[in-house]
Amino acid sequence: MFKKVLIVDDYDIVNEGLLAVLKSKGITNVEKAQYCDEAFLKLKKAEQDKDSFDLMITDLSFKADFHEGVILSGDELVIAVRDYGFKIPIIVYSMENRLQRVRGLVNKYNINAYVCKGRKSSAELGQAILEIQDNKLFLSPQVENALSPHASLDIQDYDINLIKYLSMGLSQSDISKLLEEKNISPRSLSSIEKRLNKLKDNFKANNVTHLVAIVKDLGLI
Repeated sequence: MFKKVLIVDDYDIVNEGLLAVLKSKGITNVEKAQYCDEAFLKLKKAEQDKDSFDLMITDLSFKADFHEGVILSGDELVIAVRDYGFKIPIIVYSMENRLQRVRGLVNKYNINAYVCKGRKSSAELGQAILEIQDNKLFLSPQVENALSPHASLDIQDYDINLIKYLSMGLSQSDISKLLEEKNISPRSLSSIEKRLNKLKDNFKANNVTHLVAIVKDLGLI
């Protein structure tokens, strides 16, 4: 049973909702941080005081304000926590539902749960807490394909943008011109065609329309 939890989110209304879920699970020793740097310092101080946190729940996006910091996002916080050597269980609680991002956090930084904010997020958060206690990984339904064989294929942000442009109705020639305007390489028509052919092979797509449909179904765009 988790006894001491750190919530990292910059919106009070979200924090109140998280507190209610934790209280329903019998967890009342909860501290909050609205900045990632503040959260990291709390973790280190708790360790020094031999009163470490049992669980961290963090958002990924934090609104910029007058506060100057070094760790500016939940992703960076997770990386800092793992690089420091903390083994604390981590629940990411975010609006973000890109499978690439989820997969990276799970595979590279060993987060224990990814809960998507939404209508059913309170129930999913409660379920995530229970499953983590049983040493299980929890992913919200929106991102549960993040670890599927297709989603783990080598697909980069560049590829995602190519497919996104196709889904918007742009031709390969249009995409080449757009990439040139954005000064993004590779941008030649032949390079784009080769990359799309490789993606079609990877995803077993019959054509670019089928490729777009597959990638959309996987939640990559």
